[in-house]
Amino acid sequence: MEYKKRIVDAQLDLKLESFGAALIVGPKGCGKTTTAKQKAKSIVEFQDEDIRDNLLAVANNQPSRLLIGETPRLFDEWQDAPKIWGAIRKSIDDRQENGLYILTGSTSQNVNTPHTGTQRISTLKMYPMSLYESLESNGSVSLIDLFNHPDQFDGCQSNINLDDLIFAICRGGWPRAINNKTKQSQLEIAKDLFKQTYTVDISNIDGVKRNPMWSETILRSYARNICTLAKKSTIQADVEATCSISKSTFFDYENALEKLYIIENIHSWCPAIRSKSAIRASNKINFIDPSIAVAALGLSPEYFNLDFKTLGFLFESLCIRDLIIYSSKNNGKVSYYHDRYGLEADAVLHLEDGRYALIEIKLGANEIDEGAHHLCEIEKLINDHNKTEKQVPIRLPDLKIVLTGTEYGYRRDDGVLVIPIGCLKD
Repeated sequence: MEYKKRIVDAQLDLKLESFGAALIVGPKGCGKTTTAKQKAKSIVEFQDEDIRDNLLAVANNQPSRLLIGETPRLFDEWQDAPKIWGAIRKSIDDRQENGLYILTGSTSQNVNTPHTGTQRISTLKMYPMSLYESLESNGSVSLIDLFNHPDQFDGCQSNINLDDLIFAICRGGWPRAINNKTKQSQLEIAKDLFKQTYTVDISNIDGVKRNPMWSETILRSYARNICTLAKKSTIQADVEATCSISKSTFFDYENALEKLYIIENIHSWCPAIRSKSAIRASNKINFIDPSIAVAALGLSPEYFNLDFKTLGFLFESLCIRDLIIYSSKNNGKVSYYHDRYGLEADAVLHLEDGRYALIEIKLGANEIDEGAHHLCEIEKLINDHNKTEKQVPIRLPDLKIVLTGTEYGYRRDDGVLVIPIGCLKD
């Protein structure tokens, strides 16, 4: 099967150019091993049952022997042979070369190593596939080109209709799902990942036995509150309605789900344009892929013909996922803005050079005006702040974008860019 290029490919090249080794992390099934194999010149697979016992015996007794081979040398499922970490670290120190090793492994097992690998083994986080990587977004609008040449945007047209978008949300960005031939088989992948998470992985991650029913209940509560500002206490109370779980146990389970890269909440952006008490500072609830929430809620694509409200939250989750992936080349950071006066930006995308975009995410065309109004109001607040606080000015947004599930993109008279998610790429 032909490899679908990933945006993370260029980041892995940079890691190998800059460090002795790269460790690829991310949720199970996002394509870590397949991507690593595109760069590796030799491979050690600890899950190969034909030679597994021999490999583990060598790894336990003389791990440096496994390093012999053409580089970059890939160690897949390296956590099964944790001594290999120390051998790699020493090899990098001895050879003083970059791009020697790549490590990948299951996120369902956390490994404590005696050395951190700082400045030797650099970590690279990988996500499921974006719509552009799965060849569903036509990529007619480059995010970085918008930053570099905002005046050149003159409109666009998406090829994704609403039914396609709903299916992409339910299926998720899992490579195995995207490569499956039938729609039914594509939808099964997220369901299986969800079940595997609460029945097996949440206990295997650190060897602590956890209650599958409690784990499933927490995931369902997160799914019901996806892309909202629901407080932890609200979710805990929701879980306590069916489970007898203490506060400390709840946080332990939540922490395990974060280690599995299943939960990935969105942090708030708190500029000094209002009093601190006016701006929401809690995290926004989210998963690393919206399909996990769909699976947790037990929903099918057909369900959303009757529930556009829930679909709107899931669409926001999908857009956040893609924005994170598209901005990763420039070390982008995604947060959100919301204050108690109802003013919001669903996403605030900061690049490492200081430029940023205010983004509202609206599924339908009837919500575009409201989203654009919010963005212009936030810009006005920043302008007003800079007039009175000239010694500590806040940079004005470089872009104001309403990201939509609609067909057409265009520039509004107020300077807001309306862009369908089906047109966006890195």
